[in-house]
Amino acid sequence: MKRFIEIDPWKIIQNGFDEKNNEIYESLMSLGNGHMGMRGNLEENFTGNTLKGTYVAGVYYPDKTRVGWWKNGYPEYFAKVLNSTNLIGIDIKIDNVTVDLNKTLPIEFKRELDMQSGTLKRSFKLNINNKKFKIEVIRFLSMQAIELGAINYSITSLDNYADIEINSYLDGNVTNKDSNYDEYFWEEINTEDKLITLKTKKLDFKVTSSMGNVVNKDIDSELNSSSLYTSETFSYNLKKDETITLHKFITVVTNRDYNDYELNSKAKENIKNAINLGFDSLLKNHIQAWIDIWASSDILIEGDDVAQQGIRFNIFHLMQTYHGHDARLNIGPKGFTGEKYGGSTYWDTEAYCLPFYLSTSDKNVSKNLLEYRYKHLDRAIENAQKLGLDGALYPMVTMNGEECHNEWEITFEEIHRNGAIAYAIYNYINYTGDIDYLNTKGLNVLIEIAKFWADRVHYSENKKQYVMHGVTGPNEYENNINNNWYTSKIAIWTMKYAIESMEYVKETDLNSYNELLNKIKFNENETVKWQDIIDNMYFGYDKEKGIFLQQDGYLDKEQLLVSDIPENELPLVHNWSWDKILRSPFIKQADVLQGMFLFEDEFTHTEMKNNFDYYEPRTVHESSLSPCIYSIIAGDIGYEEKAYELYLRTSRLDLENYNSDTEDGLHITSMAGTWMSIIYGFGRFRIKNNKITLNPFTPENWNSYSFKILFRDNLLSVTVKKEEIEILLEKGTNFDILVYNKEYKIDSNSPLIVKIK
Repeated sequence: MKRFIEIDPWKIIQNGFDEKNNEIYESLMSLGNGHMGMRGNLEENFTGNTLKGTYVAGVYYPDKTRVGWWKNGYPEYFAKVLNSTNLIGIDIKIDNVTVDLNKTLPIEFKRELDMQSGTLKRSFKLNINNKKFKIEVIRFLSMQAIELGAINYSITSLDNYADIEINSYLDGNVTNKDSNYDEYFWEEINTEDKLITLKTKKLDFKVTSSMGNVVNKDIDSELNSSSLYTSETFSYNLKKDETITLHKFITVVTNRDYNDYELNSKAKENIKNAINLGFDSLLKNHIQAWIDIWASSDILIEGDDVAQQGIRFNIFHLMQTYHGHDARLNIGPKGFTGEKYGGSTYWDTEAYCLPFYLSTSDKNVSKNLLEYRYKHLDRAIENAQKLGLDGALYPMVTMNGEECHNEWEITFEEIHRNGAIAYAIYNYINYTGDIDYLNTKGLNVLIEIAKFWADRVHYSENKKQYVMHGVTGPNEYENNINNNWYTSKIAIWTMKYAIESMEYVKETDLNSYNELLNKIKFNENETVKWQDIIDNMYFGYDKEKGIFLQQDGYLDKEQLLVSDIPENELPLVHNWSWDKILRSPFIKQADVLQGMFLFEDEFTHTEMKNNFDYYEPRTVHESSLSPCIYSIIAGDIGYEEKAYELYLRTSRLDLENYNSDTEDGLHITSMAGTWMSIIYGFGRFRIKNNKITLNPFTPENWNSYSFKILFRDNLLSVTVKKEEIEILLEKGTNFDILVYNKEYKIDSNSPLIVKIK
């Protein structure tokens, strides 16, 4: 397996230019700050393999659905986060030769993403007309002033005079590679010197981009503007050993945050302030913001730089994708790193990302993720009605609450995502203690989801139990199946939790309870049917193997193992027909094991082990969401070496391009699963009965590892060594904690040290 980058605990380093795999490096070197983001594209003109990408959070386009055969109920569009104005463009001419690394290969080349400071750095040397030059670049998107970014671009002549032309530009003539009809999504509103305003052809999103350029030489510049393009050009005769440096400041503002008439003036104001502040000060503020982020989220691993680099890479991209400042936003599977999946919201947010933000950020960040779904409840109800069902069905893919995914077997059958929304409410309340959320918003969502489940199942006279037909579980390599164990499990759990929540609100806030039931015209007697479904739901089980059946008929498949597949046929999704995949026993991601992870207290150690032993050898892990769940369960059942192996797979999924798709963008949402594989897996961190519980182990080749946990305004630092655990209360008040099932009181005066027997 080719290793694309060097191993470094804080950096992602590319040594030597690799045009063939340039798109992979562009993904790995992506930057973002929650407001905007961009792939690690080169600033200069480049005619080789590249996927240009600059994205603005919350700005999207409803690209008309393209299907071979329309089925009633298909969504009319697939939402796409748009490739927006190219902000970073800096074309260079040296002695009238355009710098293009596809045509003039660099003598030396180094590109590195410094995760500690949130900067992308690049340096390379060129030989042009027998003259040597060194070019150095530093780029960042400010985490402190999120509408701003900056580039430090310097050229040094190493051995002779040369005429240098630097053309800094903004280019709004951009398209999406992932476009159903090769449509151009933008309309020009205004182009003037150093500023472009675009509007989406639908939905009327307006985006204004502006730039300011400062060079370290007293030279004039030439301004040029045409439709969708504006530039500023500097020309200079560079002497030997002399350096010319351009500071390019960029800003992006949208009418999501400002009135239309304010956009131009706000963009110009931002650039003026950035220039006055200067590159160094803007960078200093940005680095300080990252220092603060790492202070509450870093995981330190001693003795294993491969594992260390992996987890920091995952945390870094999560934090620069979403930090909860805007409740209208959510987390797309690719974040700001690519176009695939449209930048839309999936169930990944609730099932994987929420636990990460609960433990690393203020609770309002996680609450905003719940609020996002609450605000879309009416559309989820409409979505269920389109299927002729009661209650609410949250979309598989969405920007604004409407379903915009157009694969029938996913859109209408992978309905387990509804349960993830309900579980997120439970998870948030269990973690934060904010049970009042039920009274205000949570109960409404739970009731509507429970109503959907009650209508979606039916009673089987043959089995004398309730069944659920025509579904797709988390394992998307099985479609239109009956009685998927995980879907049925989370359905009855949701109904049970909804009943418990109704009883709580009724007892604690009768007025709110009655107002809600009147508002949604719900008769609490309907819960009698819910309870009957809970008590009489069918679940497939094989006594001989001691396993829960993933779905009806799974054991009738040819029982091959992943080890039986020739290596050159992996990943299956790139090498097998869809028909062959559907008929095979191979599992894309955790399915039964997904449910056992969520509801682990309901299962014995033997049950967990039996199901892991059976299903993991049949799982190809071709979903980025898969290895982390298996890693956590492997640790729980004592398979520590397997847990570590699967941790490496999830943490380095993109770094090693395991699934041969890193060029499309990174797997942002699964990165939260990487975090869970350490905290929930190796650390065995849980919240039970309002208390933190820890039952950690240390992977064999680690000397120690440390992580932070933010729990109800308390910040804990946990260090796990081979012989002891040290827990330090960095912020907060005294409270009790369970370590290896023994209760301890922790305070801020001294660390708690527990010896490992």
